[in-house]
Formats: sequence, structure tokens, C-alpha cells
Amino acid sequence: MPKKNKNRLYFESLRLERWPRSLAIIPGFVAFVVLNPDYLKNNDLLLLAVKLFAAFLLTLFISTANYIINEITDATSDAFHPHKKDRPLVKKEIGKTILIGLWCVLVAVSIIAALIFYENRFFLWDLMALLAAGLLYNVPPLRVKDIPFLDSTLESANNPIRFLIGWHIVSTAFPPVWLLISWWFFGNFLMVGKRVAEKKFLSEEESSGYRLSLKKYSLKALIAFMIFNALVFIVSYALFAVQSGLHTFLFAIPFILFYLAMFMRKSVQDIEGAEEPEKLLKNPYFAAYTLFLVVIFVLAYIFR
Repeated sequence: MPKKNKNRLYFESLRLERWPRSLAIIPGFVAFVVLNPDYLKNNDLLLLAVKLFAAFLLTLFISTANYIINEITDATSDAFHPHKKDRPLVKKEIGKTILIGLWCVLVAVSIIAALIFYENRFFLWDLMALLAAGLLYNVPPLRVKDIPFLDSTLESANNPIRFLIGWHIVSTAFPPVWLLISWWFFGNFLMVGKRVAEKKFLSEEESSGYRLSLKKYSLKALIAFMIFNALVFIVSYALFAVQSGLHTFLFAIPFILFYLAMFMRKSVQDIEGAEEPEKLLKNPYFAAYTLFLVVIFVLAYIFR
């Protein structure tokens, strides 16, 4: 068997295929523009596009740094996962030293670039919050990843943090609280769905060895928690729409509920789709319905 290229193995460990998750900054940017429609008229659109793209790259750098930490701290437990056991670090095909060096470079570049190109210091703090969330989630002794219910709640905190990054590209203010809460609980809904799939499709030895918190969950408790997050998401979304005067956005709720039901059904049927939600967009039905939802929101905004 030919020897694998080490550079390629290190590249695989960065998990750059998950770059779409960093696009989660865009809703924050869009939300600000929707709530402040005159902003685009009074600003340089090309400069805004450049700042948005740069913010995406810096978010990707910090997310990649977090994946590196996850790669290192989870190497032992990933050996119990049917797919993750083949990761290069788990198989000892690469070492930790270079990965730690890459982590330092990514964090340093992100901090320096944020200080140079973004006057709004909230932007830098948002990036640091994203980094801190990754450390708290993965690194002992706290390692929230092993604590039931807190594990998904902290992991999904990446959702509102990325939202804040997008928002603070253009604003020094804080977004509406109910909007931020709804975005957080939507993320938690997805993260709990991931755990439902793991609990259902992994053996007892695999699940408890791979994710310690799964040992303390029951499938019923996970499904109940998933429903709870969906309800909080919908209620907080409705409160945001009412408080912001965007009453037409309330008409999207039935369509959103159907979308949540589609994902919930998927999480109890297929581990791959729930573990990597962005892969669902490769499904033509999910992709078409996602586009349909976008159209619903655009129409709701036009006729607000």
C-alpha cells in the first residue's frame, strides 16, 4: 500500500469541507440590513462586500482552529466512532505538534487582521467568543462536551456568535435579543438532532465511548429536548417579529415548522444527514424547500 502524503493528511484534519458553516455570519449581516433598510443607500457596497468576505475568512480561520482542538482532544474517543476512527490523528498517521502550530497561526492571523481591518472591537470580541466556545467545549477539565444538555447548548452557541460576527461588521449595537435567542435555539435543535441520530444508530459501546454525554442520555429525553428547542425557537422568533413590527414574518411559521419536522424525521432515520446538516442540501427535496423558505421570507419582507 502506498504511503499517504502527510501534508494531505494534515489538510484533511483541518476539516475545511465544513466551510459552509462559516456562512452563518450572513444572516447577522442580512438581519441588520433588513432592520435598517437605509444603511445600504448610504455606504460603499463594494467595501461592504469586501468586509463581509474578509469576515467570512476570519470566521473560517477561527472555526478551523476549533476543529484542530477537537481533532486533538477527541482522538481517543473518535476511535469508537464508525467513521471518525479513520481520521489521521486517530490512526497516528500525523502528530499533534504541527496541528498546534497551525492553531497558533490561525488564531494570530485572525486577531491581527481583525485589529487592522475592523474598527468595531465587538467584531474582535465575537471572534474570541467563538474561539473560547471551542476551548470550553473540547478541553479538559471543564470539557462541556461531556455534560448532558450543556454539550449541545454550548456547541450551538456558535450559531448566535457567528450571527453577531455578521451583525458587527456593520453595527456597534446589539441585535434584538429575541432574534438572537431564536437563532441559538434553532442551532441547538440541529445539535440535539445530531445526538438523537448518534444514540439511535451507534451501538452502546460506540456511543458511550465516542461521546460521554450520550451515556447519560435516553433517546426519549433527547427527542423531548429536541422538541423543546424547536418550541423555544418558534416562540422567540414570533416575539422578535411582533416586537420589530415585522408581522408578515409570522405567516412563515407553519412553513418553518414543516422544515423542522423534516429534519427531525431525518435525525431518527439517517445518522449522516443529522451529523452533517449541510449535507441535507444535497437532497433535492431539502434544497428545494430551503429555497422555498427563502422566497417566503423575501415576500414577507417586501409586503411587511
